[in-house]
Amino acid sequence: MTTSAPAPSHRIWFLTGSQHLYGEDTLRQVAEQSQAIAQALEHSGELSAVVVWKPVLTDAAAIRRVMLEANADDACVGVIAWMHTFSPAKMWISGLDALDKPLLHLHTQAHLEIPWSSIDMDFMNLNQAAHGDREFGYIQSRLGVPRKTVVGHASDPSVALRIGAWARAATGRAELRSLKLARFGDNMRDVAVTEGDKVEAQLRFGVSVNTYGVNDLVEAVDAVSEGEVTDLVKTYADEYRLAPELAVGGERHDSLRYAARIEAGLRAFLVGGGFGAFTTNFEDLGGLRQLPGLAVQRLMADGYGFGGEGDWKTSALLRTLKAMGRGRPGGTSFMEDYTYNLEQGRQLVLGAHMLEVCPSIAAAAPSCEIHPLGIGGREDPVRLVFDAAPGPAVVVGLADVGDRFRLVANEIDVVEPPHPLPALPVARAVWAPRPDLASSAEAWLTAGGPHHTVLSSAVGTAELHDFAEMTGTELALIDAGTTVRQFTRELRWNAAYHRLAQGL
Repeated sequence: MTTSAPAPSHRIWFLTGSQHLYGEDTLRQVAEQSQAIAQALEHSGELSAVVVWKPVLTDAAAIRRVMLEANADDACVGVIAWMHTFSPAKMWISGLDALDKPLLHLHTQAHLEIPWSSIDMDFMNLNQAAHGDREFGYIQSRLGVPRKTVVGHASDPSVALRIGAWARAATGRAELRSLKLARFGDNMRDVAVTEGDKVEAQLRFGVSVNTYGVNDLVEAVDAVSEGEVTDLVKTYADEYRLAPELAVGGERHDSLRYAARIEAGLRAFLVGGGFGAFTTNFEDLGGLRQLPGLAVQRLMADGYGFGGEGDWKTSALLRTLKAMGRGRPGGTSFMEDYTYNLEQGRQLVLGAHMLEVCPSIAAAAPSCEIHPLGIGGREDPVRLVFDAAPGPAVVVGLADVGDRFRLVANEIDVVEPPHPLPALPVARAVWAPRPDLASSAEAWLTAGGPHHTVLSSAVGTAELHDFAEMTGTELALIDAGTTVRQFTRELRWNAAYHRLAQGL
C-alpha cells in the first residue's frame, strides 16, 4: 500500500553562495548551474517537498533577509545551502544565526568530472566548491549550527536518497510544530509511560495537546445524519469484506451503522477543530455505545495520529511519521508489543492493540468484523481484521524521561504469521526484531522505551536520525549491530550530552 501523495504546500529552499569578486558573467553561470542542480534534486523523485531555487547570495544583508523570509514562510520546511564558488563566511553569520528552519549543507559541484584537457583558470574560478564549502562548514561549526552535510554530485542516487531522508524529516518536524491534538478523556488510570509534560512538548516540538470531554464527541456523533451513515456503510461494503452479520439485513447491521456514525462524528469534530491527531481511552467512553475501532483505523489510514489510553505522545509521533512517509510505499500504524514466541530459532513478536491498528500496513484487503472485546463495558465493537504486510520496518516510541524526551527505535522485519490466527479477531503484525529478540527487548527495557509504539514500513532510521537532530531529541537506536553493553554505554553518553546541552 502507498501512503497519500506528497503535500504540494511543502517547500525546500535552495540557496547558493558566491561573491561579487568574480564579475557578472561568472555570477550568471553560477545561477544557471545552481538552478540545474536544484532541478536535478527536484526531479530525483526522492524529495517529499518541492525544491524552490532562490537567487544567488553575495552579501550579508541578502543572506539574512532570505533566512528571515524562510522562517516566516510556513510552506518552507527547510533550507539547502551550497557554496558554488568561494563565499566569505562572515557574510553568513547573521543569516545562520537567525535561521530557524532545518539546514542541509550540500557539498557538491556542477561538473561530474574534471575536464583534464581543457581546464583553465576561468574554470577554476567558477568551480570552487571544494574549498568554498569548507569555508561555509567552518562558520557553521563555529556558530554551532545544527545541520546535515551531504557530499556528492547531484546525479548520484545516493545523494538524492540522503537529501530525501532529510526532507522527509523536515516535513515531519513542520507537521509537528503546527499540530493540534485532541484528547478525548484522560490517560488510563495508574499508567506511567503515557503521561508526560505537555508544556515541554509544545516548547520542544510545537504540538498543542488539549483535553475534551468524551461527551463533546458524543454530541458530534449524535448529530450525524442517517444519510451520512448510509453513505459510509456503502463505502465499507465496497472497500472491505463485510462479515455477513454486519451486511444490510444482517443481525448486527445496526452495530455497523453505529460504527459509521462514530467515524462521521469523530471526523467532523477533528476537521472542525483543525486537529491532526487524537486519543481515546476505553476507561472513559461517556455516552459512546462502542469503543471506537473501525473509525480510528480509517482515520489513521487518512493520516491522523492516534494513541490509545490517552497516549498523546504516541499519537503525535504517529502523525509525524505519517507526514514523513507520505507518498512512499508501505504504511504507518499505532502498535503495541503484545506477546512473544520464544521458541529457539523462531523468536518473534506479536504486535496488535485492542482494535486500533492502521490498515495502511495490511497485506491484503481487511475484513470488517464484530466481536466481543472483554473490556470497556460497552457493546461489541466493529473493527478491521488483517495481517501486516511482510518486509523491513521500524518500531519507534517516544518517552518523557524527566529532563528530556527520548525516541527509542528498533529496526525489525515483519513476517507472515507462521500459523493461522483464527481465534484472534484483531489486526496484527508479527516481526523479528534486530539483532534478535532478547537483545532488542533488553535494550528497549534499558532505555525505558514505551509499550505503545509506531510501526512504519514507509519511514526508516535515516529519517528518524535526521528528525532527532532537527528537534534536539535523543535517539536510542536498536539495529542489527546493537549489543546491550554498547547500547547501555550510549545511553549514559546521551544523558551526559543532553544534560550539558541544556545548560549551554
